Amino acid sequence: MVGSRKHSMEEEPQETPRFQQKTLTAPAPFADETSCQCQAPHEKLTIAQARLGTPVDRPVRVYADGIFDLFHAGHARALMQAKTLFPNSYLLVGVCSDDLTHKFKGFTVMNETERYEALRHCRYVDEVIRDAPWTLTPEFLEKHKIDFVAHDDIPYSSAGSDDVYKHIKEAGMFVPTQRTEGISTSDIITRIVRDYDVYARRNLQRGYTAKELNVSFINEKKYRFQNQVDKMKEKVKNVEEKSKEFVYKVEEKSHDLIQKWEEKSREFIGNFLELFGPDGAWKQMFQERSGRMLQAFSPRQSPNSSPTRGRSPSRSPSPPWVINKTSPPSSPKAASASLSSMSEGDEDEK
Repeated sequence: MVGSRKHSMEEEPQETPRFQQKTLTAPAPFADETSCQCQAPHEKLTIAQARLGTPVDRPVRVYADGIFDLFHAGHARALMQAKTLFPNSYLLVGVCSDDLTHKFKGFTVMNETERYEALRHCRYVDEVIRDAPWTLTPEFLEKHKIDFVAHDDIPYSSAGSDDVYKHIKEAGMFVPTQRTEGISTSDIITRIVRDYDVYARRNLQRGYTAKELNVSFINEKKYRFQNQVDKMKEKVKNVEEKSKEFVYKVEEKSHDLIQKWEEKSREFIGNFLELFGPDGAWKQMFQERSGRMLQAFSPRQSPNSSPTRGRSPSRSPSPPWVINKTSPPSSPKAASASLSSMSEGDEDEK
């Protein structure tokens, strides 16, 4: 057991030191300022071998070149694709100088120094090659030990050639990337030219002089006048918005007041009906008090069969003019009736 374990441990290959990837806290180095050369033996690779992966100390060296004027997301996406073509890759980016670019393509917005620096700060770039050649030569490829060249597959006609990458494709060193639709340096320049007046006015407002913007005296006055008009429009717009906001707040408060008034009105009407309605408490109280008053004015008559009459039946009736104190008339009508009966009795006696 011990011997077999020792034998298996001896057979295990030693761990190869990993390829040290540069930290993202520093920009990519320039090839001509540092010795950014691949020190490992450089053997020719096929695309199939590169896709399977290479030793950790021998990354696939991928090269991408361009002008990279007004560096934008389309450039960054192309470099991202070049960087991720293979499991382990080292991306070199060549940037053409102003002289070559102005000669074969045209004038640029950014100068070569600005374009170099823009590439150095892209996270996918491992090394920047300044003053890159317009057409790739075998000497250049050998010097930088380039395995593959990454670019979009659209034929790039320039410098008297229908496709400057034709010989790279024929050598089997070309790996295509996809263009990002809707974004390019030409599109950005077209937007600026189309909206020239807007950007000229914007920069005048930010403190640039007419001379710096190459604007004539008349156009300068026109742009400044338009800026003043825009400021007035903005002030009027702000006043309108504040007025609308004030009116809205007033309407909201008035709505709340009306709602509260309606609630109080309903409460008041309910209380009034509860007190003075057909079945209200006031009516019941009034009926009770009126009943008490009537009872006070006309109390109930004594019963017909009184105990005194039962005891002395032969007793002569009281004279009609004698008023019974114990049984007063129950009502004014009863009193008048008793008076009329007394008068009739007198007439009969006469």
